[in-house]
Order: sequence, then C-alpha cells, then structure tokens
Amino acid sequence: ARAVGQACAQNPIPVLIPCHRAVGASGPGGWSGLPGAKEWLLAHEADAINRAAP
Repeated sequence: ARAVGQACAQNPIPVLIPCHRAVGASGPGGWSGLPGAKEWLLAHEADAINRAAP
C-alpha cells in the first residue's frame, strides 16, 4: 500500500494514469489534485459505467 501511495504521489499526469482509483480500506485516501476532484472523478466514472450497462 505504501508503494502504491508513493507511486501515485509522483504521477505527473494523474487523470491519464488513474491513481484516483486507488482507494484505501478506510476511505478514499490522499489526493494531490484539487480538493474534491478524486470523489468527483470516481462518481463520474461510476455514472458513466451505470449509463453504459444494459
């Protein structure tokens, strides 16, 4: 888990390399981007998946 966190912290393009999908057991975890952006990205992706489901 620590290695994943370190790799995500050094990610130069966090939206293209989806570190926002790394979610800890106790909650969303850290995020180096704008406040609330991780939650928004996860909700946006979940909505897109739900709309695409039959």
